[in-house]
Amino acid sequence: MIGVISLKRKTVIAMETSKLDILAFGAHADDVEIGMGGTIAKYAHEGKSIGICDLTKAEMSSNGTVEKRMQEAAQASEILGVQIRRTLDLPDRGLFLKKEYIIEIVKVIRQYRPAIVFAPYFDDRHPDHGNCARLVEEAVFSAAIRKYELDESLPPHRPQALYFYMINGFHKPDFVTDISQVMDKKIASLNAYSSQFTKGESGFDTPLVNGYIENVEAREKLFGKEAGVEFAEGFISKKPMLIHQDLLGERK
Repeated sequence: MIGVISLKRKTVIAMETSKLDILAFGAHADDVEIGMGGTIAKYAHEGKSIGICDLTKAEMSSNGTVEKRMQEAAQASEILGVQIRRTLDLPDRGLFLKKEYIIEIVKVIRQYRPAIVFAPYFDDRHPDHGNCARLVEEAVFSAAIRKYELDESLPPHRPQALYFYMINGFHKPDFVTDISQVMDKKIASLNAYSSQFTKGESGFDTPLVNGYIENVEAREKLFGKEAGVEFAEGFISKKPMLIHQDLLGERK
């Protein structure tokens, strides 16, 4: 059920255990880059360990092939500084709430033991994105239950938080991250998916080949304007966030 992409930074070996600072899930390769590529690049530059797990091989995509998409995902991962990228073999356009799918995601969470997990926001025009969110939310909860699908080689793990990023939607975020210094890396990671976003290379006319990257850039610019920076990515949290410093900062 697991596909592995070999990156220049690190070759991922099945069932190798490690601890990640961030583990971002997407239904398809390019989902994570669209929603939070800048945040990944930002924290990777700061030395944080980051992984991406795509639930499907995007075999139902109108353009490109599975092999091409895997190559593009590897290139995008290199651009952003991702250390680990996994591809599960769950069915594209079939991401329904099934226990066997949840178990596969639980295994990934327990293997890489992330501090923070990200998933797409539930409200999105593509049903796979919302279903990915539901599957990951279920898996995050179940991964912490000691007796859930007991496997001594993969002990339980409870991430500190689960946050949701936006793909096609434009929603009011609970918080944003400043990606002004790494917006170029986000755009470069999206351009790596030429089969999806380049009109001349695509054989079928879809919304993705009609100014989609420009729309994403405009959204991040609007979020940035609201926060007083050039570009920002927005996120949603189901739980209150604790601020660890004085809201007023240093007083002079």
